[in-house]
Amino acid sequence: MIDLKQDAKYAMVLPTSMGLRLTPGHGQPFHCSDTFRLQVTSAESNVGSVASYLGLNVKVLTAFVKGSPVSRLIRDNLGHRGMSFEGPELEQGGPWGFRHQINMADSGAGPRGPRVANDRAGEVGRELSAEHFGLDRIFGQEGAQLVHLSGLIAALSPKTSRFCVELARKAKDSGTRIAFDLNHRASFWEGRDKELREAFTEIASLADILIGNEEDFQLCLGIEGPEAGGQGIAAKIDGFKQMIGRVKAQFPGASLYATTLREVESANAHYWGAVVNAGDDWEVIEPRAIGVVDRIGGGDGFVGGLLYGVLKGWPLDKCSQFAWASGALAATLLTDYAQPADEEQVWSIWEGNARVRR
Repeated sequence: MIDLKQDAKYAMVLPTSMGLRLTPGHGQPFHCSDTFRLQVTSAESNVGSVASYLGLNVKVLTAFVKGSPVSRLIRDNLGHRGMSFEGPELEQGGPWGFRHQINMADSGAGPRGPRVANDRAGEVGRELSAEHFGLDRIFGQEGAQLVHLSGLIAALSPKTSRFCVELARKAKDSGTRIAFDLNHRASFWEGRDKELREAFTEIASLADILIGNEEDFQLCLGIEGPEAGGQGIAAKIDGFKQMIGRVKAQFPGASLYATTLREVESANAHYWGAVVNAGDDWEVIEPRAIGVVDRIGGGDGFVGGLLYGVLKGWPLDKCSQFAWASGALAATLLTDYAQPADEEQVWSIWEGNARVRR
């Protein structure tokens, strides 16, 4: 479906700003809790985890605070996931200097939806720049089949925006395929609309894979969203296909386009689907009911499963099904990234087989 470099050292390279997530237990709200689960997180590393847990070589480009125990925790966690990494170690600069971001998020329960608050003051990842990395070495000498870029890191700061544009250009020149998940966040775009629209448009014009929901495509690239359909998300599928058609018309250089579909019945019960396109071929997964332990990271799981299928050279239908099931898997875990034991576990989810495996 998408031709990939066959002699590359890395299956996937991804830039990211690593941080921590604090989650109350038992689905409780953050403000009602005094005990929290701590985990290492970032949207982009969430995506790469599907491939790394399934044995592919994934490399993270990030920044660390020198001498920080949090940086040590992050390094150990990435190693546990089977990911290699590189990046600068920046001096903290005193108690008001650099640190890693903190994501405070409960999981919601029943009729009460999750709430997320981000504390990104002094975030070291905002300093990421091409000068921190040997891009000629990574993309030229070592080689990468795919680079995954997210709108979160592309919009994090003016420096990271330039970094992502330069990564996309370098990847294109080297024959590395580019995946771009738009991931719009209004707080990142405030006062920067013109600057970010230009950066996102250039990255999208270079991308081989474009992923986003209706809001992402509208707010990041100015593309009209799906027309209102009947009641429920399934009734709007034709509108989503038309929206992807408009994306293809504006960004015809890509080979694969995707959007997820989600309808929330309660915090713990969703309907989950997807629309994926390659050329004249469409794969529509009608929303199916899934149980949800924690919804955060489900979209990243979908993207991770889709890119894993691309890296494996699977056809469109198999890539899409694996993506759907990887997102559903992530929603069953306390971490906000999928940790598949093997491909069979993911395919069992797609097949609806939740029986005990002995």
